[in-house]
Amino acid sequence: MKTQRLEHLRVLVVEDEALVGMLLEDMLSDIGCAHVEVLSRFSDGLLAAETGTFDLAVLDVNLDGVPSFPIAERLMARNIPLVFATGYGAGGMDPRFLNIPTLQKPFFFGDLERIVHQTLDVG
Repeated sequence: MKTQRLEHLRVLVVEDEALVGMLLEDMLSDIGCAHVEVLSRFSDGLLAAETGTFDLAVLDVNLDGVPSFPIAERLMARNIPLVFATGYGAGGMDPRFLNIPTLQKPFFFGDLERIVHQTLDVG
């Protein structure tokens, strides 16, 4: 079900697993997000976080062995809300980011929809 408040949102997804990236893209589109950009490499994610125009970001915590925390720092410096996605649980999180909403893998559509609405305070 699309939420009218999400229909113009631009979302950055940085996820190194292609299937998970495609799943997130489909789910975010189904939620109602207008534009979803999926990137798989740390360097591309960092550049997008520094220069892109986004309303929300979903970051895999571990990008092919590289933590995504520097990307999160850039997004936070630009006041772009973000959500982490991880299969490692809280033990894999940098303590500086424990206040950031986290989507535990594997996740379902309702999990993503709920965390997006909570993060953006809509719905």
